[in-house]
Amino acid sequence: MVKHSFAPDDAARDGEMERRILDAAHAVFVRRGTAGARMQEIADEADVNKALLHYYFRNKQRLADAVFHRVAAGLFARVADVGVSDLELEDKVRQIVAVYLDQMARTPYAPAYLIAEMNQHPERAQQLLDAVGVTNGKTGAPAFLARLAMQIEAQVAAGKIRPIAPRQFLANLVSLCIFPFAAAPMLRAVFRMDERGFRAFIEERKTSLPDFFLNALRP
Repeated sequence: MVKHSFAPDDAARDGEMERRILDAAHAVFVRRGTAGARMQEIADEADVNKALLHYYFRNKQRLADAVFHRVAAGLFARVADVGVSDLELEDKVRQIVAVYLDQMARTPYAPAYLIAEMNQHPERAQQLLDAVGVTNGKTGAPAFLARLAMQIEAQVAAGKIRPIAPRQFLANLVSLCIFPFAAAPMLRAVFRMDERGFRAFIEERKTSLPDFFLNALRP
């Protein structure tokens, strides 16, 4: 394997090399976790000298933070956008489910990776909020919950849904989205689905899950 040494170049070349290293780190950290990842493995994955990793990111922790930020923003950015939007609550639920299922179909490892990182590194919880907030140019999850609380209160006052705490509302909805991906091997075995069948199952869930969730809230 040929290693590429660093030669200063223009900003575009720097940006390309930084993305290349970050892509490699992304693959290694998701595979190994922060504790198990090694800088040499990341350098090998990127096919560069290890010195380049330190030049662009200084140390392993900065690389780990960058990967966590990327995964968190990728999974939650569009969901947060929907959450703080002016959509009606029912439309918001349908949009959140569709966006969440689409994103997790592309990155099924993301929830397990994020949960493991936050369990091992409690400071990651705030980093997750920062990642979503920076990506959206808003205040992230707190704004999401505040907006959700107002909409739930209005729907309860109108007699359209039963009372529920915004945190419970969101935890229930997210859990129902995540479960099929967390339990994918079991579901494939029980329902005798191949990969194509599982994708069809997720597509069907984009319609069935919002109906199930909303019907459970109605008086």
